[in-house]
Amino acid sequence: MAKYNDLDMAKWKEYNDIKTDSLWMIEKRDNSGAHSGHYHGNFVPQIPYQLFSRYTKKGDWILDPFMGSGTSLIEAQRMGRNSIGIELQHDVAKEAYDRIVTEKNEKATAKVIVANSQNCNMHEITNTVGIDKVQFVIMHPPYWDIVKFSDHPDDLSNCTSVEDFLSSFGKTVDNTTSVLEKNRYCAIVIGDKYANSQIIPLGFYCMNLMLDKGFLLKAILVKNFEETKGKSNKQGIWRYRALASDFYIFKHEYIFVFKKVR
Repeated sequence: MAKYNDLDMAKWKEYNDIKTDSLWMIEKRDNSGAHSGHYHGNFVPQIPYQLFSRYTKKGDWILDPFMGSGTSLIEAQRMGRNSIGIELQHDVAKEAYDRIVTEKNEKATAKVIVANSQNCNMHEITNTVGIDKVQFVIMHPPYWDIVKFSDHPDDLSNCTSVEDFLSSFGKTVDNTTSVLEKNRYCAIVIGDKYANSQIIPLGFYCMNLMLDKGFLLKAILVKNFEETKGKSNKQGIWRYRALASDFYIFKHEYIFVFKKVR
């Protein structure tokens, strides 16, 4: 069996910080070092830390096609993993790069690319760092139009329908996983949406999309969140709305882990 992480199973009892259960309760965001919680769409650094610990080794290459504020690349630097981040917006990419480089690690390379992950030439991008394949892909796309990130027509947060969103996301999957090494892993971090008095299960739509593309589903992880910027200091009014209506307040998002088997 191919070794895809650095865990020494002779010392398995020492890995108390690495999660093996499917419910991830994370009390607060790690904002140490270059990590910052200012960007509306970023995720907690503990997510890439857990995934990289389980599915990558030092020196592996990690690809993040929705780089945003650079959380994945910062964590990769800290963990001695090489990384490539692709971001649609130049100003967002520049701000992220300026923070990523503060996490200096002579044994790890971080490459930031301004491009459209749906159609950029991935083989040209990997060639710029002297590789053919990456060993892990982590995807944290917009949760459709819940937050509008830019006016760019190729921004997934500007999709006009769920079908349009899934089509655009599928193009990103096809393009970026083309450089994922066979029998290695990728992950999607995604939440659902509530609109027109019903849940739109974006998470499971994306999961099914990956299954249709032949990926092997290895894990469905559920992570809690207690407060978002949009609902900051509004817990009371949201509780009132829920009690007065027929819905529950979202307190979770999904992390789907897949294996590329063909």
